[in-house]
Formats: sequence, C-alpha cells, structure tokens
Amino acid sequence: MSSTAQSPTAQTDLADLIVHLARLGLSTTATPLTAAQWTALRYFARANRLSRTPSAFSGFHATTRGTASQTVKSLVELGLLERRHNDSDGRSTLLDVTEAGHEMLERDPLEDMRKALARLSEQDQRALSASLGQVAISLAEVREAPVFGTCVDCQHCQIGSDGSFCHQAQGFLSTDEMAAICVNFRPANAVI
Repeated sequence: MSSTAQSPTAQTDLADLIVHLARLGLSTTATPLTAAQWTALRYFARANRLSRTPSAFSGFHATTRGTASQTVKSLVELGLLERRHNDSDGRSTLLDVTEAGHEMLERDPLEDMRKALARLSEQDQRALSASLGQVAISLAEVREAPVFGTCVDCQHCQIGSDGSFCHQAQGFLSTDEMAAICVNFRPANAVI
C-alpha cells in the first residue's frame, strides 16, 4: 500500500497503535527489571559477537551512550550480564548473558506478546514483519540512526555452498550468527 493510500489520521492511528502495543507488551508489575533492562537483556542475548557492546546497544535502543552504559551496569551488578575483554580490537568490552540472565529471560514479559502474535497466520506474521521492518528502516534513515537486522537479510552477507561470509567482518558466520542481531546490518534490498 502506498503512503498516499491512507489519510494522515489513519497513519497517526497506526503509529499510536504501534506505540500502544509496545507499551502494553512491556507493562507488567510482576517483573524485577525495568523495560530498558529487559530490552538490554534481550538485545545481548540476540546480538552477534560484533554487536555485544554498550555502544551498539545504545544505537539499537536509540538512547545515549551514558544511559545505555547505566542500563548495562545495572545488569552486570544484578549478575545478568558479564563483561569480557574484546580480544579482536583490544579496546572495547563485550557483554555476555550469564546463566542467571538466561534464566531471567525465561520469565520475559514479552512472552504474552509472542503468544498474541502466534495467533496470527504465518502469512499475516510475515506481512507484519515485512511492513514493520520497512517502517523501522525508513524511520532510521530519517533520524540518521542505525538499522538493525540479522545476517540473513543483510547486503554484507554472502551465502554460499561453503558457508556464509560477512564482507563487513571479513569472516565466516556460524549458523547461530546468521540469526543474530548485527550493528553492521545493511538491508539487502535497500540502497543506503
């Protein structure tokens, strides 16, 4: 559907619905973590090895590095994340989800949202994912913010018979990394 097919009121209603769904999905009083802490914990559980830094998380969460660092610090203090020296560049710190962090993720308040989405047909889920993905890309371009996605849909990734190669990282990717969030993501069908 083109951007001229709906009135600005319908687009505002849709934007409000998306914001409402996000807030509703995160609202619960039965959790020990804040919404920002949950977002960070989920992010670090899904991010690839290049993207598990406070700086990459700040881009993903669309917040300042200071705010992201405070969120990360609180999760480290709670024992849900642990810091590890980045051997590849010698300067940055990588963050890994601890066993306690993985246990906490089993109580993720977004599970109710996942269950609601599971009620949609596979076709509707794919359509919703594609549409929201395009909205995220468009909004990121307007705001000059990074676009996040997985290697499967990235223009840096070359999938061949001998494996998947990332031209950005200059290395082969494991099967797990193909489904991980990447800070260097560039949409395969976009010109950026």
